[in-house]
Amino acid sequence: MNKYPLHITNGDHLNKYLNELEIVGEKLVWQEMLCEGPTKQAIHSKEHIELRRQFFNDFYNVELDLEQVDFVLNEQLANTERYSEIVLWFEYDLFCHINMIAVISLLQYKKIDLPLYLVCSGRVPGSKTLKALTELNTEQLLEHYKNKIALNKSDIDIATTVWGIYCGKDHNLLKPFIVKNSSFKYLTNCLKAHLKRFPDSVDGLNTLERNILEIVRDNTIKSKHHLLGYALNYQGYYGFGDMQLKRLIDKLSVFYTEEKDALVLNRTGHETLIGQYNSSHKIDSNMCFGGVNKYEYQFSKKLNKLVKTITNVD
Repeated sequence: MNKYPLHITNGDHLNKYLNELEIVGEKLVWQEMLCEGPTKQAIHSKEHIELRRQFFNDFYNVELDLEQVDFVLNEQLANTERYSEIVLWFEYDLFCHINMIAVISLLQYKKIDLPLYLVCSGRVPGSKTLKALTELNTEQLLEHYKNKIALNKSDIDIATTVWGIYCGKDHNLLKPFIVKNSSFKYLTNCLKAHLKRFPDSVDGLNTLERNILEIVRDNTIKSKHHLLGYALNYQGYYGFGDMQLKRLIDKLSVFYTEEKDALVLNRTGHETLIGQYNSSHKIDSNMCFGGVNKYEYQFSKKLNKLVKTITNVD
């Protein structure tokens, strides 16, 4: 029997692109955003799936397609003897990297012993900006595929360990992996970005929140939709989509007012940005990052680590 690759891709757009280029092999689209919401290490478990279903329903009013989840976990990954190798197609950002390490962990749990490769976009010669896979032209994408990275045992161990830590309570344990060498060239940036998703210990804003408020302060922003465009284009290593950033912009509305054809920072917004006081309590959010609630910890720039929020100190 002829064997062919299994391609695990980060979305429908990339899947369509690969099919247009007639990339040989079966395609599996990983439709998740594990960078937000509660997670369990065993992502195939009923407990994890129920957690995710409830999260999408509560935070985004979206119903998780349980039949699709079951098909991916229990059918496409059940009969892997027909595959010659597995190729992961994920990008440079935090959104993709959390999904990627979860997939690698799942493959290890299922004891799928096949050569594992990674195609990861980001920096491209001649471009000043980081590029998503779907932003690459045909020649660039095929070159990325030709030069796909073979993941070794150390890489796989790092991915599964980082996923386990992410699903746990102590995310300071991620810090050693910021300086650890691996084939994941953007993992360092993603882990740094993740730790700064927790509220700053001085002003109570995380990096994304501060960035959005600074955009309002420093630019002529006509509407929330206008702000969304800025936020999508200037978010660094996060890789969040419309749905996530729309929600965040709405949550930050306590810091700005909507005037005719303009969003303007209010007094609270200005005072928060200059660090006059900690405003984390003003943002209505019960968001979890893996195994920990966002507001259980704050990020201390001085100590360069997470510290327990005062109300949570033992």
